[in-house]
Amino acid sequence: MANAALRNVKVLPNSANMEEARHRVFEFFRTARRSLPSVMEIYNLYDVVSVSELRSSVASQIRNNIHVTDPKVIDMLLFKGMEELKNVVDHSKQRHHIIGQYVVGRQVQDSATKDPDTSTFLKNFYNTNYF
Repeated sequence: MANAALRNVKVLPNSANMEEARHRVFEFFRTARRSLPSVMEIYNLYDVVSVSELRSSVASQIRNNIHVTDPKVIDMLLFKGMEELKNVVDHSKQRHHIIGQYVVGRQVQDSATKDPDTSTFLKNFYNTNYF
């Protein structure tokens, strides 16, 4: 099911303007959202995370680059995102990679930002070891 959705995704030439790049980002997010149920089934993630939590993880990955305003850079990030999605759907990663990158890493990062008393060494350690 997800492979059928990914077959329709093609790498297009560079975006002409920000509006076109913005449209491509939304299309990528829709494609990623549609492939999440099959990802849950492929990696048997039902006991670890829900589809909505994975969806919010993908959305937060996209929001990390909200400050980018160059259409060429956005196209490059979309290409990397499509490549990552294809690797996940094609089962090129193992279950612990998905859990570490999209489930546990997000929780550790969230807890590190909530605790202001954590030392900068530990914050840097958490940030570099989960992404």
